[in-house]
Amino acid sequence: MREHDAIHLRGLQFYAYHGVRSEEKILGQKFIIDVDLFRDLRQPGFSDQVADTINYAEVYQRIKTIVTDERFHLLERLAEEIATQVMKGFPCEAIRVEVHKPEAPIPGIFGDASVEIWREKSK
Repeated sequence: MREHDAIHLRGLQFYAYHGVRSEEKILGQKFIIDVDLFRDLRQPGFSDQVADTINYAEVYQRIKTIVTDERFHLLERLAEEIATQVMKGFPCEAIRVEVHKPEAPIPGIFGDASVEIWREKSK
């Protein structure tokens, strides 16, 4: 990825039911999503028109639908679905998705568990 321009969506919080354990599927928990959308932002920088960029309100809604309406066992699968749908639906060249599970069922003291993936459109 040669372009360094990015749109960042940080700390998107949703209550959902992803996980391997039955308690996670029944009780649910909080998930936090961070997304970076990479594309050349020169045109919207000059035009000041939302039509020339990625509407991050629409990206938020797409992510919200995926996280709250779907159910997956693994964070990896959730991250992959977010990346796939956002790349298909929005004009970005690459994406970074990080899914945080701050209340993961891990016996011990920890800040959170997360998965990060990077995907790029093939040229």
